[in-house]
Amino acid sequence: MPRLPAPLAVLCLLFTAIPLLPADEPREGGGADRIVFGPTDWPWWRGPTRDGTAPPDQKPPLTWGEKENVVWQSPVPGRGHGAPAVVGDRVFLAAADHDTQSVLCLDRRTGKQLWHTVVHRGGVEIKGNTKSSQASSTPACDGTRVFINFLNAGAIYTTALGLDGKQLWQVKVTEYVLHQGFGSSPAVYKSLVIVSADNKGTGVIAGLDRATGKVVWTRERPKLPNYASPVILTAAGREQLILTGCDLVTALDPLTGEKIWETKGATTECVTSTVTDGKLVFTSGGYPKNHVSAVRADGSGQLVWENKARVYVPSMLFRAGYLYAVLDEGIPVCWKADTGAEVWRGRLGGTFTASPVLVGDYIYATNEAGKTSIFKATPDGFDVAAENKLGDEVMATPTICGGRIYMRVVVKKDGRREEVLYCLGPKG
Repeated sequence: MPRLPAPLAVLCLLFTAIPLLPADEPREGGGADRIVFGPTDWPWWRGPTRDGTAPPDQKPPLTWGEKENVVWQSPVPGRGHGAPAVVGDRVFLAAADHDTQSVLCLDRRTGKQLWHTVVHRGGVEIKGNTKSSQASSTPACDGTRVFINFLNAGAIYTTALGLDGKQLWQVKVTEYVLHQGFGSSPAVYKSLVIVSADNKGTGVIAGLDRATGKVVWTRERPKLPNYASPVILTAAGREQLILTGCDLVTALDPLTGEKIWETKGATTECVTSTVTDGKLVFTSGGYPKNHVSAVRADGSGQLVWENKARVYVPSMLFRAGYLYAVLDEGIPVCWKADTGAEVWRGRLGGTFTASPVLVGDYIYATNEAGKTSIFKATPDGFDVAAENKLGDEVMATPTICGGRIYMRVVVKKDGRREEVLYCLGPKG
């Protein structure tokens, strides 16, 4: 299945020619498993800790506007709902138009476009839910390569690009029966990039070698539509690859694909990426029923608690014993994580597709109209610190790292829809 394998010499040249971080910056793994990113980076979907939590010592702005606290803004060709990934001095973003699906690379300091690589020309699927796009996956960067998933010509492809934008390899993961769309993002883990493609035809989750695209392991999934991204979390004393949906909560060994445990406890269609407190896995779904639940991560299959809240699209957050969520209809809720007891709920207004992001004591939550509400992550009560409006539509989750916010915004001018990536923060 792999196509266009990358010669080792090319990878070595890319890595040595384009250093991303000083030697003393944080890294994951070593040797072939080496993953390089720094404390001010956001290398993949839901950030470095894979749970929507930014490092707590950052100080992103609490206020912004079209002219206030704008470091730069850069036009984005076409359309997409994927979030930006930020590593070193680069920002990576997926985009699509009527005929192409691409990855953009921007200079992190200035917003200048460094390269624009067309991954697929033709075969762009234009059907699906009105909230879907043809570029809803968030890129993942391991410090040497950039990985992206696209639905194209009735199949899911994972592609690896070098830091110069050149294609290194491309793999057809599976055929795909389109239901409402596709938005699963790749997950980097040790020597692998892990991709999932649940659908009504030939659902699969697979671990691919990051350097070559070779399929290391694959596991069939139920033939049901589902949209969740794979996420690796530490729970019950070990790293587990968690995937929700298809009426299941599934935990796999991320390195081998072997099943650790699996239990009923999710709905058929899920969008959110799960979080954990180290003992429980918290899931949510919206079809055929609304639900939030807590399942033990030890393999016992115990459903600890469940409610009927509709947290279908925005992923949840966990902090210090409490679970925070923004319901699709704009209601923020705080639950006690171990019991599910509701502590408080509030009202933000609007409809939410983007997931909230936790930064220190604050949660940043952006609705589809472009209004971001910043409220405290505390069980003491619902307390809004600031509200800001930017653009006419926001579907992508903001990326917050290095004290700055990278926000993908839609601006409508004279009946035309234009996308812009904003970098928000203090200048200088």
